[in-house]
Amino acid sequence: MNYIGVDLAWGEGTAAKAAKESGLVCLDASGTVVHAGWARGIDAVVEWLLRTAAPGDVVAIDAPLVVANATGMRECEREVGQRYGRWRVAANASNLRLGWLGGVTLRQRLEQAGWVYTDGSQQPRTDVVQFFECYPYTTLVGAPELGYAIERPRYKRLNLALPDVAAKRAFRAAECDELLRRMSRLTDEQPPLDLRSHPTTAELLNEPSPLLDIPYKHREDLLDAALCAWTAAMWAQFGTERCQVLGLHDLPDGQGRIPVIIAPARPEQRAGAVRRPIILVQSFITPRPLRLTSPPRSRPTC
Repeated sequence: MNYIGVDLAWGEGTAAKAAKESGLVCLDASGTVVHAGWARGIDAVVEWLLRTAAPGDVVAIDAPLVVANATGMRECEREVGQRYGRWRVAANASNLRLGWLGGVTLRQRLEQAGWVYTDGSQQPRTDVVQFFECYPYTTLVGAPELGYAIERPRYKRLNLALPDVAAKRAFRAAECDELLRRMSRLTDEQPPLDLRSHPTTAELLNEPSPLLDIPYKHREDLLDAALCAWTAAMWAQFGTERCQVLGLHDLPDGQGRIPVIIAPARPEQRAGAVRRPIILVQSFITPRPLRLTSPPRSRPTC
């Protein structure tokens, strides 16, 4: 059984403007990265998935896959804020008015190929490929192995509290490097993840995070895909022992699908847990940049 992560670009692109990149990572049961790279557009993502996955594999996709609400927010997105808000994690609203629902298109294409969307109500099957929606921020704060017990890492958007663009970019890169440093220690955890086992993901550890937006986003997409693949492994191997299903009581769509997010969870992040207020302590220690351990390698294609 393999575990696949897709950090999907929600927009599908147009004839005048190409879609953005999607990050793609496939792990085996030992945590070895067997495939890694990027694809641009739904067609390319589907082609890679169909070429890579086999019956019994589990796929976690960072994108809204089932969207039936005309306006507002899905219940799974509300529950992200309710259960992970203490860690500064919330979800954007998804509804049918959005102009970018690439995840829905991807789900439809995968179902046409015989793959099965799961809402977490059944165990992984060996006769088909199953896939579900995930959200990497919940993995970051819901998996104790990563050590984010107080607050999520701020590796996504620029920190607006800093004085200038250079400082904002340097802070973002340092947060990303620290996250990757923590991910590099998952080799002996359960489930394992060994970023050094593939030249493309090893490059995340061997090179410091770039400062400019476009190359930084390229790196971030692959990092998030690795988190998605690790989430797929966690769900497949441990189920509700390590994860929870958000939105399970939402209304189904016309074909009976329930829009859910499957998310790693600490005990205090689950339904009914007592939520105690915490005091955030500002740290003024800047993480050290990553030290190059090998020369840069060229990235293989997907």
